[in-house]
Amino acid sequence: MEKSRVDLAVQKHEKGYNCCQAVACAYCDLFGMEEEEAFRVTEALGFGLSGLQETCGAVTAMMILAGLKNSDGNLDKPASKRGTYALGKQMADIFQEWNTSILCRELKGKKLRSCSGCIADAARLTEEILFPDKFDSCSTEE
Repeated sequence: MEKSRVDLAVQKHEKGYNCCQAVACAYCDLFGMEEEEAFRVTEALGFGLSGLQETCGAVTAMMILAGLKNSDGNLDKPASKRGTYALGKQMADIFQEWNTSILCRELKGKKLRSCSGCIADAARLTEEILFPDKFDSCSTEE
């Protein structure tokens, strides 16, 4: 078992990564992606999609990682979309159950959860759902 990367994701945010970057970059190597590439690809997805305060950036990162994990990558005849949508929805539903929303403006505006808390929750879900036997379990109480 590998050490959980939940704290690493939170540390990346504290270093200046946006919420999406923090989660995506903590796990990008597992998909053969360089951290700089993941950082650049997710740059516009922080603060609820470029500051629009829509879907939380940490949740968006979970969706990106779910796609990287589940997609068949078949450009001619993709067959994995429904499964990937179901996987992403499962993760978003659990995140929402834990935090009552997936929207940045509600999470931050109503002070339901801090950015660091959202990042920790998204990283925990990434580990538990996408990599259930790879990481030590962690607790993310804030």
